[in-house]
Amino acid sequence: MPLVAELKGLQRKQVHSIWASYLGWTLDAFDFFLLVFMLSAIAKEYGTDVHAVTWAITCTLVARPFGAFVFGWMADRFGRRPIMMIVILLFSLFSFASAFAWSLTSLFAIRTLFGFCMGGEWGIGASLVMESIPIKLRGPVSGLLQSGYPSGYFLASLVFFLLFDVVGWRGMFMVGIAPAILVFLIRMHVEESPVFEKRRHERPANPIGELARNWKIALYLVVLMTAFNFFSHGTQDLYPTFLKEQHHFDTKTIGLLAMIGNVGAIVGGISFGIWSEHIGRKRAIIVASLLALPIIPLWAYATTPILLAIGAFLIQVAVQGAWGIVPVHLNELSPSLVRGMFPGFAYQLGNLIASQNGPMQASLAKSHGGNYGFALALVAGITVIVLVIWTALGPERTDVDFLTEKTN
Repeated sequence: MPLVAELKGLQRKQVHSIWASYLGWTLDAFDFFLLVFMLSAIAKEYGTDVHAVTWAITCTLVARPFGAFVFGWMADRFGRRPIMMIVILLFSLFSFASAFAWSLTSLFAIRTLFGFCMGGEWGIGASLVMESIPIKLRGPVSGLLQSGYPSGYFLASLVFFLLFDVVGWRGMFMVGIAPAILVFLIRMHVEESPVFEKRRHERPANPIGELARNWKIALYLVVLMTAFNFFSHGTQDLYPTFLKEQHHFDTKTIGLLAMIGNVGAIVGGISFGIWSEHIGRKRAIIVASLLALPIIPLWAYATTPILLAIGAFLIQVAVQGAWGIVPVHLNELSPSLVRGMFPGFAYQLGNLIASQNGPMQASLAKSHGGNYGFALALVAGITVIVLVIWTALGPERTDVDFLTEKTN
């Protein structure tokens, strides 16, 4: 098989870059998703409701584009590898610090700092990988890289399943220090992007000037990533709360259903990433997104654990199937001189706009008698239509050569 031959032909340094970036995004997502399992517990401790605590998610999402810009600019100036190590160390420390929040306000502040640091990881990791691998492997590796996100959610689900009843929500956050270990592995085994090395001694690009010069594609990508983030956060962030508050499941059942959904997400991300090499980036996104529509009723309105498990698996095949193309698609559409900053900044600006999703869905559920299924289904259904139309209207640059592309 051509794909197998291409994978076998990878150099050791390329393999290390792929795994480091995949694990970076996995552990980044792990730290983020720890919070979504603990909304009810945190609300109980601070004497408030879930809606109030969901603002901690919003604080994280709002801060992420600022981190993406600052750390992305640093990656374009000083290299992908060292800044990636700094980012991973910092978000791990702030995840750990969340365990010591003394009030809801202090938790909001710590999660804002966590979000600022978290915002830098995806764009830097994606550019490091996409600039280091053969062109024909970008689609499959994009699917693998983005599958780090549900892999992190899966790990958070597993930790919740195994530890929450023993250590509580503060102990869960203490586990969030674990990603810091990855810094040592990156330092020992990962090399710098060859595209950055080629341009290391050139005059650094002005990030503001590049954004202004490429404002049309920047605006297109921000809108695209707004839809994408409503698609993912709208189907994931309040899903554990939906299972707990509406179905009254226990810790083990919630953790198991979340893990099943994330297995589907990994399958979807990798499969559609590979397929995008054959049918194109846009078509793969559109097909995966449309697959979600007939699954929404089962996913949001099933009443038994078995049917809910099937719905969770299938909906995330579709959601993360579309997301599996995002790393390669954004890097191929980005200006070459600011590839460390541009994809992550566009992605996280979309997150900023979509950051109201958690409180909005919680409010929708509350206004419909605690019906979280309705809130999840409504957001997912509308988002699919928007995402499909906007993707179809946009550009595509499959197979662009990053080493030889023009820089002006």
